[in-house]
Amino acid sequence: MSDGYRFCVDRTGILLFASALGETNPIYWDEEYAKKTPLGGVIAPPTFAVSSAHWDPNYALRGVRKIPAPPPKPPVSTGGPVAQGGGAAGGGGGLNLTRVLHGEQRFEYHKPVRPGMALTVTQRAGKSWTKEGKKGGTMRFSESISEFRDENGELVVTATSVGIVTEKAVQ
Repeated sequence: MSDGYRFCVDRTGILLFASALGETNPIYWDEEYAKKTPLGGVIAPPTFAVSSAHWDPNYALRGVRKIPAPPPKPPVSTGGPVAQGGGAAGGGGGLNLTRVLHGEQRFEYHKPVRPGMALTVTQRAGKSWTKEGKKGGTMRFSESISEFRDENGELVVTATSVGIVTEKAVQ
């Protein structure tokens, strides 16, 4: 899917993410407290890796949020009724968001995410499958797998997202 992008982790990002979740555990912001734990320092909350999307130049919602939009992509045909143009949303046209659902998100941590890490994120397609829906017609499920590697190339996090595109908008 992508050649990769860089995601620099800092304490401010971790603190703001934890705050947005309503998380009060000092392991996410208090260095003195965190040093006394078995983890030995501040770490990021379990779902923090999802925030890396804002550094992905091809993140589909950048255009929706105007930070700036990803470059337009030419139409891509999938051979089925869901072909609507380029990327998933945003500046390049893309899928009709009335037919797109976020189905699942999984994170596998191989080691803690810590302030000061510069992670390289690469993405690839995972499994895909279809299922007949009740109101939106055939649903197409597809996995997107993101691998987060540190400066030494060691795997830190594997994130798997499942997206769903329905054949038609639910009326």
